[in-house]
Amino acid sequence: MGCRDVHAATVLSFLCGIASVAGLFAGTLLPNWRKLRLITFNRNEKNLTVYTGLWVKCARYDGSSDCLMYDTTWYSSVDQLDLRVLQFALPLSMLIAMGALLLCLIGMCNTAFRSSVPNIKLAKCLVNSAGCHLVAGLLFFLAGTVSLSPSIWVFFYNIHLNKKFEPVFSFDYAVYVTIASAGGLFMTSVILFIWYCTCKSLPSPFWQPLYSHPPSMHTYSQPYSARSRLSAIEIDIPVVSHAT
Repeated sequence: MGCRDVHAATVLSFLCGIASVAGLFAGTLLPNWRKLRLITFNRNEKNLTVYTGLWVKCARYDGSSDCLMYDTTWYSSVDQLDLRVLQFALPLSMLIAMGALLLCLIGMCNTAFRSSVPNIKLAKCLVNSAGCHLVAGLLFFLAGTVSLSPSIWVFFYNIHLNKKFEPVFSFDYAVYVTIASAGGLFMTSVILFIWYCTCKSLPSPFWQPLYSHPPSMHTYSQPYSARSRLSAIEIDIPVVSHAT
């Protein structure tokens, strides 16, 4: 594994992270989190389905693609606890994931444009490629947890609503989009962790997550023998012999 260069694993994790954030963004905006199906037994009327999202609500007749009622103020009057939690959890998850993407980008740029000699300024700032990718992996894992937990809760909350009222509630495909995106965030963090664990045995000073001291301040010298250490203070005294 090319640990000292920009590796395919880091590029793959970056692309996977972008796709996961895009999926979370789509799941956040989709008005297809929950369906409320109202069935009529009047032959002159059509069945009505109410699609509930995190921010809007849309009511449609069966066989129609147009919204009979489109409520754009639904976000302020959400009366379902799981959707209310998702309104806060998904934007927070996207914010954390974008921070992780920024760290991945910094790590790859640091790897691509670094010099062969450690930089004392980077050492003082405690920034290097390994540290960036390690923290990014932790942030991706946190973002996946924040988005996955309330998304799974939707399944259980549907059961609660069907028991409390009538069995007319069901979840829609936005739940699957969000769960798949959260899984992508977990996969991204796993790729970064595997890459880091594979490469962390490198002895290079570039590879420590945090520099313990500036690498450029290291001094490398060969040990002197006891004779050479004493030779600096030895004084040669000439011996003068008198000829008789």
